[in-house]
Amino acid sequence: MQTEELFNLVKNIQRLKTESQTVELKAASGGCPTKLFDTLSAFSNQDDGGIIVFGIDEKNGYKVCGVYDSQDLQKKVNEQCKQMEPVVRPLFTVCEVDDKVVVSAEIPGVDISERPVFYTGVGRIKGSYIRVGEADELMSEYEVYSYDAFRKRIRDDLRTVEGSDMRLWDSERLNIYLSAVKAERKNLAENVLEKNIYELMGVTQNGVPTISGIMTFSKYPQTYFPQLCITAVSLPGTEHGFIGEDDARFLDNKRITGAIPDMLEEAVEFVRKNCRTKTIIDENGRRTDKPEYPVRAVREAILNALVHRDYSIHTENVPIRIEMYRDRMEITNSGGLYGRISIDSLGKVRPETRNVVLANMLELLKITENRYSGIPTMRREFLEAGLPAPEFAVVRGEFKVTMKNSKLDGADINGKAILEFCEIPRTRDEIVNFVGKSRNYVMSQIVAPLVEKGELKMTIPDKPKSSKQKFMRV
Repeated sequence: MQTEELFNLVKNIQRLKTESQTVELKAASGGCPTKLFDTLSAFSNQDDGGIIVFGIDEKNGYKVCGVYDSQDLQKKVNEQCKQMEPVVRPLFTVCEVDDKVVVSAEIPGVDISERPVFYTGVGRIKGSYIRVGEADELMSEYEVYSYDAFRKRIRDDLRTVEGSDMRLWDSERLNIYLSAVKAERKNLAENVLEKNIYELMGVTQNGVPTISGIMTFSKYPQTYFPQLCITAVSLPGTEHGFIGEDDARFLDNKRITGAIPDMLEEAVEFVRKNCRTKTIIDENGRRTDKPEYPVRAVREAILNALVHRDYSIHTENVPIRIEMYRDRMEITNSGGLYGRISIDSLGKVRPETRNVVLANMLELLKITENRYSGIPTMRREFLEAGLPAPEFAVVRGEFKVTMKNSKLDGADINGKAILEFCEIPRTRDEIVNFVGKSRNYVMSQIVAPLVEKGELKMTIPDKPKSSKQKFMRV
C-alpha cells in the first residue's frame, strides 16, 4: 500500500465511521495492542486478507490519535505474527494524517491448503478465527474440519454406514445403475462380479454400504440419518416471524425425505405448488401462465444443494432448507465452497468436487450431467425470465442461493424502502436480510450514510457496536 492510499483509507474510515470485513482499527497511542491474534487469524483465513490500521481511536469518534512509536509498533506486531501457524507476513505502511503518525499492517490471505491460520498459544481449535462483518469470531469445529478435509482429501461421501441393509434399497433404481455402469464403463464392467462393481464404484466399501450408496439407492435413508432431508416452508412475508392472514406463520410447511432422486422431484414440486403464477396475454390474445421462478433453475439449485452439500459427521444433523418468502426464495445447504473456487468465479471455471463418488452415481442415473453447467443454466434461465440473476453467498460454512421474483434489487431499496422497513426498530441482521446483500456492504454503504444524514437513528447511540443495536427511522 502506498502512503497516499493509506491516507485516503483513513479519511474514508472517518467518513463512514465503521470497521469492515477487511479493515480493523487499533488506537495504539499508548503502546502496541497485545492481543492481535484473533484478527491476524481472521484476516489470514479469508481470500482478500485485511488491513489493521493503528492510530485511529474508534471510541473517540474515529479521530486520529497517532501511534506511540511507529518503529517499535512494527517490531511488536511482527513478533505476534511469528506466533501464528503458519507464520503471518505483514506488509507495513507509515504515513502522517492530521500531524499524527498512522501505521497500517496488510495481512495477506493464505492459500486454502494452509488454512486455518491459528494462534499457536492456544492451538488450532481455540485459535482459529473467521471475519464476520467487522468482528472476529472463533471458528466452529466444523469450519476448522472443512479446511482439514480439503487439505487431506477426506472423502466423506465414501464413509461407511455400519448396520445398514441393502435389502431395503430400491432394486429398480439399482438395476438401472448397474446397466448404466456396464454400458458406459465397459472397461470396468467386463468380467467383473456385481458385488465388485459396487466396491469399485463406491456404492460399498469392504461390503459395507457408503453414505453415497444409501443416499442414492435406499428407499428411506433417513432411517440412519434423520436430518439428511429437506425442510421446505412457504412464508407469508419477507422475513421469519411475519404473521399472515388467520394468524398463519406458514403458508405451507413440509419435511421432504427419501433418496436424493426422490427428494429432488418432491422439492421441485413443493416450489412449483407454492409459486405464484403470472398470466401473460400476447398480442394475439393467447394466454401464457408464467411461474414466478424458472422451474429449471430451481431444479438445478436444489440438485446442487443435494449433490454438493457436506456429508461429514459434523453436518449430518443439518437439513437442506428451502424458504420461500414473498419477494425471494432461499436454498441453503451445509458446506461452503469446496477448494480454491470463489463466489465470483462460480460458473466460470471448473471447480473441484466435494462428493465425487455421489456425483458420479447420479450422473449414471441421468439425474445430473456432472458437467458444471448448473449455475450457468440458473443464470440463463433467470435472464430469459427477465429476473435478477441468482445471488450466491457463503456464510459460516453454509452455501446459500437467493432467487428474487421481481426486478427489485439492492439499488432500488437503498433509500426509501429501507426507511419504510425501519419504521419499527430493526437489527443489523434484519436489515441485511431485507436488502439481500453482504453485511459489510449494507452496513457501510447503506445504513451508515442514512445514520450520518440523520434519517436513521440508533436505539443505543452510546454503544454503536452493541449486539443489541437496532436502527429506526427518524
